[in-house]
Amino acid sequence: MEFGYVVRRLLSAIPTVLLVTFMVFIAIHIVPGDVVDIMLGTQNYLTESQIEQLYTEYGLDKPLVVQYGIWVKNLLSLNLGTSLRTGRAVTELIRERFPVTLELSVFSLGFALLFGVPMGIISAIKRNRFIDNIVRIIGLIGLSSPSFWVGAIFIVLFSGTFQGFNLFGYVRPGVDLISNLQVMFLPSLTLGLMVAAQILRITRTSMLDVLNQDYVRTARAKGVSVRNVILKHSLRNALIPVVTLSGIQLGYLLGGTIVIENMFALPGMGRLLLNVVNERDYPVVQGIVLFIGILIVLLNIVVDVIYTLIDPRVELR
Repeated sequence: MEFGYVVRRLLSAIPTVLLVTFMVFIAIHIVPGDVVDIMLGTQNYLTESQIEQLYTEYGLDKPLVVQYGIWVKNLLSLNLGTSLRTGRAVTELIRERFPVTLELSVFSLGFALLFGVPMGIISAIKRNRFIDNIVRIIGLIGLSSPSFWVGAIFIVLFSGTFQGFNLFGYVRPGVDLISNLQVMFLPSLTLGLMVAAQILRITRTSMLDVLNQDYVRTARAKGVSVRNVILKHSLRNALIPVVTLSGIQLGYLLGGTIVIENMFALPGMGRLLLNVVNERDYPVVQGIVLFIGILIVLLNIVVDVIYTLIDPRVELR
């Protein structure tokens, strides 16, 4: 049943992903200036025939629909093309940069769950009390604070307080794990706090709903301890909306780390995407958008499958 559901979801996602890539393809091409203009800059010593030859070499002399059709044709053979600026394969660039973005996203979601879920549970248990009001204010501040502003505050505080703390200069975990964790700590915390505020709110709402259910009141009436009521009877059912939000936020983090990666000089896909958009490196832009779109589809499917593990009553159709 689950296998058939996964296959149907994957097949239904193909038109959506292609539509997204087509919209991005059109958008990046209608932006003023193309890759040839940017490569030549203000000091242009080429003749008109030489410039036309560049357009022909890059396939930019064809109509946009034809260019997109060629890209889709190459995609069917799992060929994402090569960078117009560096000549490197797009798959190679993604494979090189994706681990950084994945590490940042996973750490950020980990911080978000570590802070958001416990605070949401406490807020629900202490509803309308002093600690509930404090937690809700913290959540509101987290939702209202832009990530780049929080990141800038962290950079100033840590650079002035902890002189030996590595803020910049990404090091792969296989090379130096301690330095890697230091460099990833602040950007992960910056993104994680923003997501934690959303997880806090959804956890609180979900817990309040579950705590008002008849089976929870019955458990309390039978003398079951508060700890068991929360952990065994309430939390598991309350986690379903949290799992949904976590999957959505992980997809957002994988595709939305551009600002933080540039702020902390992390060589991830977000920073790569910003650079190639500025350079009008069309094949790389298309490849990254396609890759992120597929990741989000897969994450949604994984979240749906996790539903059935948390609550066996949920059926995939």
